[in-house]
Amino acid sequence: MEWKLKAFDEMSIDELYNILRERVDVFVVEQQCAYREIDNFDQSSYHLYACEGKEIAAYARILPTGTAYQELSIGRVLVKESYRGRGLATELMTKALDFIREELKVEAVRLQAQEYLLNFYGSFGFEKISEVYLDEGIPHADMLLKFE
Repeated sequence: MEWKLKAFDEMSIDELYNILRERVDVFVVEQQCAYREIDNFDQSSYHLYACEGKEIAAYARILPTGTAYQELSIGRVLVKESYRGRGLATELMTKALDFIREELKVEAVRLQAQEYLLNFYGSFGFEKISEVYLDEGIPHADMLLKFE
């Protein structure tokens, strides 16, 4: 498994295509949500992903401060179905938070968590900052992690 972290303009066309395909497969097809997956935030974001060859196994998007929220945020977190149960989600979040803390040096990170993942994100120090609400028919809550 090879981990990569790239800005949008550093990715090859094949890398971008494979990432977008996995995002659509998980968030649109698997979760049965018809929504605008391509949202014009990719160009200003960092893209962290694990791959085996050209296959994307895990992915997260790191959006700069002021892009989706006032705070820097993490979004589009996924592990491809055939790679689940191997600890990749934990490794993905650890790598993302290490990069944010050590390289981007921000004070807080925000994310929009599906309700069933609140405890998972809580294990990294995220705290729920909103009530649960429906986003595209799926229960979510906003969460915030403040670095000491």
